[in-house]
Amino acid sequence: MVNGHDVLRRENDLTWRKEIVPRVFQIVSTRISLPQRDLITLLLTSPWLNQALVSCSSLWQVLDFHEESNAGDRLIRALKLPRYHHVRHINLEFGRIEDEHLHLLKNKRSESLQDLETLNLNVCQKISDKGIQAVTSVCPNLKSFSIYWNVRVTDLGIKKLSQNCRHLVNLNLSGCQSITDVGLNSIADNYPELEVLNLTRCTKLTDDGLQQILLKCSKLQSLNLYALSRFTDEAYKKIALLPNLKFLDLCGAQNLSDQGLSCIAECKNLTDLNLTWCVRVTDVGVEAIAQGCSSLEFLRRWCSLFGIVGVTDNCLEALSRFCSNTLTTLDVNGCIGIKRRSRDELLQLFPNLKCFKVHS
Repeated sequence: MVNGHDVLRRENDLTWRKEIVPRVFQIVSTRISLPQRDLITLLLTSPWLNQALVSCSSLWQVLDFHEESNAGDRLIRALKLPRYHHVRHINLEFGRIEDEHLHLLKNKRSESLQDLETLNLNVCQKISDKGIQAVTSVCPNLKSFSIYWNVRVTDLGIKKLSQNCRHLVNLNLSGCQSITDVGLNSIADNYPELEVLNLTRCTKLTDDGLQQILLKCSKLQSLNLYALSRFTDEAYKKIALLPNLKFLDLCGAQNLSDQGLSCIAECKNLTDLNLTWCVRVTDVGVEAIAQGCSSLEFLRRWCSLFGIVGVTDNCLEALSRFCSNTLTTLDVNGCIGIKRRSRDELLQLFPNLKCFKVHS
């Protein structure tokens, strides 16, 4: 025979499992970021917890299938579930996905992508212009698009992207070696609000394309031109047109001279600069940067003046005069004209210095 105490205990236990635990999880989950796998596991814990978590839409705004061998299939299945109908971020980096999956998204899951803001297709090398056209046609609110190291995407894919997604502010085309100035013109004409652009190793680009970007995308804050040796001072001088620029990677800019660097020094908000292997640069250019960019924090976190044999202690002294309160990282590895210094000597020049690399 069940007594009143047992009944009360069972009722309290049921209330705890049915109401209190789900409510606690719902509150906690909005304040911390739970991994996708953990969220799925929690759904299986109890029907009440399942209901509470599913009703919290902020938990289901991310789909991460990076490095998954069946990323495309999993993405299609996930977007079929009502809880993912307002997904905002999709990461498929290094995942196995093909054009056919992106066409399925367009034809059968388009309603789930209307709020998508971030799409990462880095190293998804089976994606072509056709896939780009298909998926971007159903992502009108996309703000960040990354397709690092894809040699199949051409100017046509970039044209379709710029026509379909008009609100892009972050674009990573690093390693997309089939893109030419035609693609850059599409970007320049359609993205005046662009803030971040990565063109690393897009080796077919010339001054003409870059100048269109610099003339029309004046709100750029980050520009990565790593390993692009075809540009000349004619284009580099126009970097001065970017008043909000904070990050600039010019590693391998073999044609950059002191004159071009002196123009870049007009970017007063620059904090992070990579001049690795800019072999034509001398003290004159670095001193102009030191004087013009007093907010400089990093002459690149890893490499800065690395490999520039034309600089001497004069540029170091100029950096000390104008950037001593902000500079925390400086790499002069390979700069044979800069003498060795003790830790105390360096801290006298740069009180906030945390990392200093010298040549061996």
